[in-house]
Amino acid sequence: MKISGYQLFWLIFTMEFGMTATYSLSSAAFVAKQDAWISIIVATLICLFTTFVAVRLSLLYPEQTFIQYSQSILGKWLGKIILVPYFLMWVSVTGIILREYADYVIAALFSSTPLWIVILIMLGAIVYVTYSGGLRSISRCSEIIGPISVLSAILVILLSAKDWNWLRLLPVYSNSGLLPIVKGGLSPASFLAESFMVVMLIAFMTKPERALVSSLAGVAAASFAVLAMTLFIIMVLGPNLPAKFIYPMYSVVTYISVMEFIQNVDVLTVLIWIIGIFIKASLYFFITSYGTAQLFHIKKWKHTVWWIAPVVFVISLLPRNTNETMNFVKFWRDVIFPVNLVGIPLLLWIIGSIRKKYMLK
Repeated sequence: MKISGYQLFWLIFTMEFGMTATYSLSSAAFVAKQDAWISIIVATLICLFTTFVAVRLSLLYPEQTFIQYSQSILGKWLGKIILVPYFLMWVSVTGIILREYADYVIAALFSSTPLWIVILIMLGAIVYVTYSGGLRSISRCSEIIGPISVLSAILVILLSAKDWNWLRLLPVYSNSGLLPIVKGGLSPASFLAESFMVVMLIAFMTKPERALVSSLAGVAAASFAVLAMTLFIIMVLGPNLPAKFIYPMYSVVTYISVMEFIQNVDVLTVLIWIIGIFIKASLYFFITSYGTAQLFHIKKWKHTVWWIAPVVFVISLLPRNTNETMNFVKFWRDVIFPVNLVGIPLLLWIIGSIRKKYMLK
C-alpha cells in the first residue's frame, strides 16, 4: 500500500473541505459575525503550523507509523499509554462522522428513512473500500472524487453570484475585534487540524520527502475553499443568519434560482458533503484498523476491520439527537484539538528531535 504526494494532497483536501465548510461556519459566524472570513484565515495559520509539526514529527521516523515511533520516542510502555486517547479519538470520531452524515442526509433528502439504514449503507461502503484495497483504494477514490467536489463548489459559488452583496462584509474588524475573530477561528481550526492523520500516512508514501509540501498544500487548498464558501455565505445571508443555521452552506444553496430555470442545486452541497464524509470516515476507519493491528501485533490487519465496524456502528447510534452530536463537536474543539492534535504531537516532536540529535552524536 503505497501512495504518492499527489494522492496525499487530495486525501487531505477532500476529507477537510466538506465537513469544515458544512459544520464549522455557523460557530465562526456566531462569534465573529461578518468577520468570520478573517477567522478562517486565523484557522488556516493555526492548522498550517499543526500540520508542519505532524509532518516533521513523522519524518523523524519516515518508515514507521505513529503507533510505532511514539514507542521509539517515549519507550514501550509510555508510548503505548499515550496511544490510548488516540484510539478512543479515532473510533469515536468515525462513529460520530457517520452519525453527522446520516443526520444531514435525512434532513436534506430522506426524511422518512430509518437512521440505521442510512448509516449502514455508508458503513458498508467504507468497510468495502478499506478491506478490498486499504489506503491505496481510498487514495485513488480521493483522486477521482476530490476534483468533483472542487467543481461542485465552484458551480455553487458562481450560481449564487447574483445574490452577492459586498456591503454585508462591512465593517471589517471594527465591530468584532481580535479576540472574537480568534475565538471564531477555533472551530474551523479544529476541523482543519485533522490533517494530523498524516502521522499514520507518511510511512506509506513512495517519496516521504514530498510529504511536507503535499500536506501543507492540501490544508492550504481546503482552507482557501472554505474561505470562499464563508465569503459567499455572508454576502448572501448577511452576518447574523448563518449563525442560526446548523448547515449554513446548505441553507444558502436552497435559495439559489437562476432565471427560474436552474433550481434545487442543493444536491451539489449534498454531493460535496457525502464525498468528504466518505473519504474522511474511510481514512479514520483504515487508521483505526491498521493501528489496532500494529499495536496488538496482528499479522493480517484486515481482520481487525470486522472488530472495528460493529463498534463504530454502535457509537453512531448513541447520540439521541443533533444537539448531542454538536456537544461532541464542542468537546473536540475544547479538549481533543488542543491536547491530541496540538499538544502531544508538539511534545513528541521536541523529544524525538532531541533524541535524534544525541543519537547522531
